[in-house]
Amino acid sequence: MDKHDYQRLLLAVDFEKESEPVVARAQRLKTLLGARLFLLHVVEHIPPTMEYMPVGYAGDVAVPENLELEEELLAIARREIDVLGDRMDVPIADRLVRVGPTGRTIDEVAGELQVDLVVIGSRGRHGFLGLFGSTARSVLRNPTCDVLCVKIDEAG
Repeated sequence: MDKHDYQRLLLAVDFEKESEPVVARAQRLKTLLGARLFLLHVVEHIPPTMEYMPVGYAGDVAVPENLELEEELLAIARREIDVLGDRMDVPIADRLVRVGPTGRTIDEVAGELQVDLVVIGSRGRHGFLGLFGSTARSVLRNPTCDVLCVKIDEAG
């Protein structure tokens, strides 16, 4: 591997404690390669009725007029990505929070930023089909660049 192969890295983060090895791997690559590192957190869109709909209920749902759950999740994500960005010395402009389907959004952002490598965590556990978690599988389906899946050990 040539040092110049990976000059633009994208770390997709979920802020879980178990994902620290993924963050550490991206930080090491950034340092070793002298690369630019982008941070991305994806907030899944929450349809307003879903959080209030009882399981199996087929009638009308009374939904509050002023739903703010998605906005709260975005605000929390922005705070978390700023904490992580400060820790990893990532400029504010390179810290991204997006709303959408996680795998597809990671691919879209990787293409927009023209990154060379996406770093993600994988929680897959069962046999070959479970080798990667659902987000990792989604990103690997239509990669716009190389993808590094770092195994997350959920036992520790």
